[in-house]
Amino acid sequence: MTTTHTLSVPGARQYYEVRGTGPVLLVIGSPMSSPNFARLADELASYHTVVTIDPRGIANSTIDDPDQHSVPELRADDVVAILDDLEAETADLFGTSGGAVTGLAVVQRHPGRIRTLIAHEPPLLELLPDAAAHRGTTDDIVATYYSDGLGAAFAKFMATTGFDEDAQGPPPQMSEQDALDGARFLTRELQATTRFEPDIHALRTSTTRVVIGVGRGSTGQLTEQTSLALAEELGTRVAHMPGDHVAFLVDPAAFAASIRGILAGGH
Repeated sequence: MTTTHTLSVPGARQYYEVRGTGPVLLVIGSPMSSPNFARLADELASYHTVVTIDPRGIANSTIDDPDQHSVPELRADDVVAILDDLEAETADLFGTSGGAVTGLAVVQRHPGRIRTLIAHEPPLLELLPDAAAHRGTTDDIVATYYSDGLGAAFAKFMATTGFDEDAQGPPPQMSEQDALDGARFLTRELQATTRFEPDIHALRTSTTRVVIGVGRGSTGQLTEQTSLALAEELGTRVAHMPGDHVAFLVDPAAFAASIRGILAGGH
């Protein structure tokens, strides 16, 4: 059974879903919302109380100021507000893409609240040697949205990531909500997320076990490079996980098994 919840947080109403029993496990993306993680959460719910989230300003999580930027620090505070609402002192956290950046911000801003963080392919472009060039590319993607619209901007975004669009097939028909969420991602989230600079000392000395996950099928993709760069900074090895950047959508059973293995101490 899945229960739905809405929580008032500063400047927003935070929507989240809960299913299953056992230790609390947060499963988060950014900008991906709860429905994208439903199949993965179902696979994990026999072992965990799984919490999925609509990030602030996305889907059912509404905000007071539509011009507010969705920075990782704000999203981290929202995550902890949800833990407080659940009366959960600690939890494990699986975050993918921008959700992995959110997870890193939680560990830095709220010590002791996360037991294990699995940061799956965080797009930390500032860690790359050509960070300045990537900032320019990101700015160009945002500018393209304003000049040519959502489709053209997302085409540029996909091209910069190294994702194989042919392998993923044609994009699904976009709903009105998807278009709104896509526009918010491009104009109010993409830059702040990719320019987040992790506090390496805080992460190294944290009581949280930080695991950097990389898909076996992500070779050559931009988020593989950023993940390897973060692992090198932390002095650790990456944990190889099934598939590529969105493997949890394609084979949620295998991906859930990988998450369970990591949480059990595997790497």
